[in-house]
Amino acid sequence: MEYKIKIIVLCLGILFTGLTAGLCFTWSNSITPGIGRLNDLSFLQSFQAMNRAIINPSFLIVFFSPVVLLSVNAFLHRNAHPATFWSFLIAAVLFFVGIGFVTIFKNVPLNELLDKTVLENLSSLELKELRTKFEKPWNRWHIQRTIASFMAFALLLIGIIYYK
Repeated sequence: MEYKIKIIVLCLGILFTGLTAGLCFTWSNSITPGIGRLNDLSFLQSFQAMNRAIINPSFLIVFFSPVVLLSVNAFLHRNAHPATFWSFLIAAVLFFVGIGFVTIFKNVPLNELLDKTVLENLSSLELKELRTKFEKPWNRWHIQRTIASFMAFALLLIGIIYYK
């Protein structure tokens, strides 16, 4: 029974971490560069619409469940090969800090700033100021999430190599 739980937690952790890494990569590689080409109003409207659409149960489960799954996984593998345990533990910490903390304390406040703004009431200068306040910091923190999720995913795969 314990073996089945370990495998289920490990597989779900890898799956959801991989999905998160893919999501972050897609946003960094195509979505934000693509909408970055838009004028200020269109950029801000697009970002508002995507931020509102992405907050749904499927996203929340996939994006945040690795915080729990990877911690439980590291605990369940505490007596495994040291390379497996440490890979899993570092993956858990990296995801917790690089995705969890960065999202909650950096990206979400920027998203909330954008969400509460009625863009159609802003002048061209105000739109430009809002975009300047939002775009570069959001992208900078998102790149951190992309790197953290990719590294956590890679560490999970490395841990499997030494799994006994």
